[in-house]
Amino acid sequence: MAKTDRIDAKTLAHVASVIDLVPFQPLDADAAKLRQYKSRRDHLVQNIATEKQRRRQLIDPMLRADLDAHIEYMERALHRVEQVISDLIKDTPQARIAQTIKGVGPVMIATMICELPELGHLNRKAIAKLVGVAPLNRDSGLFAGRRTTWGGRAGPRSALYMSAVTAARYDHLLKPFYESLIGRGKPKKLALVAVMRKLIVILNARMREAMAMSATA
Repeated sequence: MAKTDRIDAKTLAHVASVIDLVPFQPLDADAAKLRQYKSRRDHLVQNIATEKQRRRQLIDPMLRADLDAHIEYMERALHRVEQVISDLIKDTPQARIAQTIKGVGPVMIATMICELPELGHLNRKAIAKLVGVAPLNRDSGLFAGRRTTWGGRAGPRSALYMSAVTAARYDHLLKPFYESLIGRGKPKKLALVAVMRKLIVILNARMREAMAMSATA
């Protein structure tokens, strides 16, 4: 979506000068440290999954044993990294609001801190678009396309999906919402995306409330 020609550049510069934009919020030292541990966790999870897939193709006992040892080593490292992540996110505003919703665990909390610092600073429509769970128009002239979700940040959206799967089964607010959509004949995938959107909107609103309370304290 990059705009590089002069006309578009001038138009975007004008828009930025007249619209009340949310300033960029750089990560503090604790969040920067958390980002490194979360990145390490993501790499370990991916590598473990890759090695387990590779193991299924091996026949030689020695190679399988060697791969088993490597997988075991990475799983121990993953456990240590996840323990550090749990310690780093403890007592954060994101962790406190996560306690109110079933399904929002350490991975989602760390993702909110590292990859979604705008949480609580944007309105409900903007945060949904930022994550990529807001239905967007595909219209041009007289053509009216079907509204679909696309774009957004892949990392937060992936973590949000996993949280929504659990929330749709166990959360006292999101479970009835999901079941009502299914009862009205909505496809399960569409209903789950709706849960994702509602979940991030709830988290955004509660994060805003937490920041407001902190500012007045």
